[in-house]
Formats: sequence, structure tokens, C-alpha cells
Amino acid sequence: MELSKEQCREIIARRTAKEFKEGDVITLGIGLPTEAANYIPTDMHVVIQSENGMTGLGHRDFAAPERPKITNAGGVPATAKKGAAFFDTAMSFAIMRGGHVDATVLGALQVDEEGNLANWMVPNVFVPGMGGAMDLVVGAKKVIVTMEHTAKGEPRIVKKCTLPLTAAHEVDMIITERAVIDVTTEGLLLKEINPLFSLQDILDSTDADLIVPDYLSRKAA
Repeated sequence: MELSKEQCREIIARRTAKEFKEGDVITLGIGLPTEAANYIPTDMHVVIQSENGMTGLGHRDFAAPERPKITNAGGVPATAKKGAAFFDTAMSFAIMRGGHVDATVLGALQVDEEGNLANWMVPNVFVPGMGGAMDLVVGAKKVIVTMEHTAKGEPRIVKKCTLPLTAAHEVDMIITERAVIDVTTEGLLLKEINPLFSLQDILDSTDADLIVPDYLSRKAA
């Protein structure tokens, strides 16, 4: 099934928000990951830490003026929750590196069977570096990768990353518009399938080997 980019992003962001737990400190990476903040239940207390120097980040501010005073790490206008705090980059990275983040959500270009992550080097495009991603993935207690399942028809979940790594063996979960996959010591475990897609759709669009539990195999039969 063909989904628009907007539909893919909403599906991924909504599913990602379900991984957050009461009292969690969460860091959302630039781009798609920040959209998960829009789907956190209003009665759930979650502290979102923003790489650009803030805790207590709220959802996107659609009514922001042309020059907003508050933005997320990607420069998108955002709201601040009651009790929010602002600080410099040194403090922000101390939080990220110091093991104070329960989960970080970030995008990727590739993830492989060993939980290796490649998310900074775009072929034939100049980029200044991997930024705070390397700090987040080694400092957070749980690493969730959010991305579209394929890019221009090519799988992003691969047997072995071919792009330069951001971190090795650090990814815990992959959420795409098609599926949710856990990274385990035995390999990639297919946890959920979006009902809009079949098991065969997932297998055909994934280069890596997947462990398919019985409950998904029976459903596909």
C-alpha cells in the first residue's frame, strides 16, 4: 500500500509516543522524532529534553509568530510545559551523556541486524558531522529509531550497514510506518505489523533477516 510522506510520519509518531512511560525523560531528535511530542497524552507526565538547551518541551506551536522565542532542536516553533527549564549546550550534553535520559528517539538512514546505526552521512552530500546523535545513543537507556521503512524503494533495515556508523550495537527498537521491530541478542524480532501491510510486505521490504513470532505467522496464514 502506498502512503504519503505525511501519513507515514503521523503513523510513526503516534506509535512512538506509545513507548513513553509516566515520569520518563525523553530526548527527541531533529525531524520526525520531534513529532512524537504531539501525541503524548495530556494526562501523562513526561519530561522532554531538547538538545538545544531545554527540559519541559511541549508539542509543536502551530500559532507561533514569525520569530518564535521557543523552538525544538530542529528550529521548529514549540511550546513549553509548566516548570520548563532553559540552559546552555554544556548542560544539555551533560544530561545526554550522563545517563539521565530514559529514552532517545532519532532518525536513521540505516539500521542493521546487530543494532548498528548509520544516520549522519548522506552519500554525495556535504554534512558537518554527526552532531549530538553519538552522545544520545550511548547515553540513553533506550534507543528508538524512527524512519520510513524504505528510501526510494530500497530497504533501510539491512543485514549490515554500508554507510559510516554513528554508533555500534546501541539500537533497541525500530519503528516504521509498516512495523515495530525489537533489536535482540538473537537478531531483529518483528513485534508488530501495521494492519495496512501484510507479513510478506514487511519481508519483501526488509533486507535484514527477521525473527517472526508464531502469533504473527498464524495471523498471516
